Amino acid sequence: MLTPVLLCGGVGSRLWPVSREAHPKQFLPLAGELSMLQETLQRTSGLEESAPIVVCNEEHRFMVAEQLRQVNLQASALILEPQGRNTAPAVALAALQVSTVDPEALLLVLPADHLIQNVDAFVEAVAKATPLARQGRLMTFGVVPASAETGYGYIKCGATLEADLFDLERFVEKPDAATAQAYLDSGNYLWNSGMFLLRAATYLEQLGEHAPEILACCQRAMERASTDLDFVRPDPQAFDECPSDSIDYAVMEKTDTGAVVSLDCGWSDVGAWSALWDVAQGDANGNVCKGDVIVDNCTGSYFRSESRLVAATGVKNLVVVETADAILVADRAKVQDVKRIVNSLKEQQRPEVSLHRRVYRPWGSYESLVVSERFQVKRIMVNPGQTLSLQMHHHRAEHWIVVHGTAEVTCEDKVFMLGEDESTYIPLGHKHRLTNPGRIPLELIEVQSGAYLGEDDIVRFEDVYGRSE
Repeated sequence: MLTPVLLCGGVGSRLWPVSREAHPKQFLPLAGELSMLQETLQRTSGLEESAPIVVCNEEHRFMVAEQLRQVNLQASALILEPQGRNTAPAVALAALQVSTVDPEALLLVLPADHLIQNVDAFVEAVAKATPLARQGRLMTFGVVPASAETGYGYIKCGATLEADLFDLERFVEKPDAATAQAYLDSGNYLWNSGMFLLRAATYLEQLGEHAPEILACCQRAMERASTDLDFVRPDPQAFDECPSDSIDYAVMEKTDTGAVVSLDCGWSDVGAWSALWDVAQGDANGNVCKGDVIVDNCTGSYFRSESRLVAATGVKNLVVVETADAILVADRAKVQDVKRIVNSLKEQQRPEVSLHRRVYRPWGSYESLVVSERFQVKRIMVNPGQTLSLQMHHHRAEHWIVVHGTAEVTCEDKVFMLGEDESTYIPLGHKHRLTNPGRIPLELIEVQSGAYLGEDDIVRFEDVYGRSE
């Protein structure tokens, strides 16, 4: 069987202000109604596959689980990296996990934040690569270049094995414009997609030969791993000792078992806002508009509104992206430089670098609507069947008004139900809990009042997500 392995790390900083550290691009619906993670999961549905493995970090674990639930998929394992160590260790963790069940399993390694427009062509390429992968070749997918792109690495193809299949001669770094054009003209180079198809046993064998320290650390980490429901937690100390390296550098550039399958499928790694302009259907003047946008006499621009009207007149080749708490304006040819804005926000320790106004939690989300010195108003969304911790606050009281769904409320020794248009008061210092017992999302308005309203004024007594004191 083929096991999809989704690599779900990364923060997508060049897609700020929509992509942020706490809610990066793989969890966002950037090119359609589904998130990029969900689209990646669904494009494997045409293959004979087993349940996927997702490799992510601890902070995003419940976000991944919820997004899988939304598309009716169950992962065979959610492997939680204690810290990021690049792709070679991440794939090793997945290979070690699946090897306990089937050492001959094929791993289809996919970044969770890429876009593929022609899914049938992708499925066909996987089918072409499968026989060689079963024979022990480490297959990588090389994208047929559509232009002399300087933002991608390239793969040089060696001898032709059969139609669309080649020996892997070498990887090359992101080139300058002249070199990229020479690659394109030669016809021997493909874009490096970062996608792979390989036997778990073969990958571990080659990793042991070319990067033995990575393999040893990952083996120790998985031998000492703990499990919690579908979550697999490699041992933090063992994994902390693991070198950080990509699968390209650690294995694929050194192995003599590498091969390439040519892929022409409308692929993009969505590495910047210009990529979304490239793949979208623009208007007669080349403008792409998402959300509440009005344009007049504009050309070649990308406009995205998340929360309010964006209006533009007389501009060309711009990117304008609006969220509830930030607006980005950039030359479309300079959007790679957005990362410098993100670095500046980090230096200033501004919350906009990591958090949206809407903050996601394991049970749902909350959004700050009004913030003042001694009170704030929040919109709380609790997913069906989820429950917040049993908690109390030293410095604030809370009023809850249900506007959609049904709430089960615990306040000290009382447990009661609230329906739509009903409310309750949680006095300062009282233990309380909020649960959504229903099958539809629970939405309520919370009014906090008190001398201190920070999120750290929470004492947890019980928590199904393991966050209690």
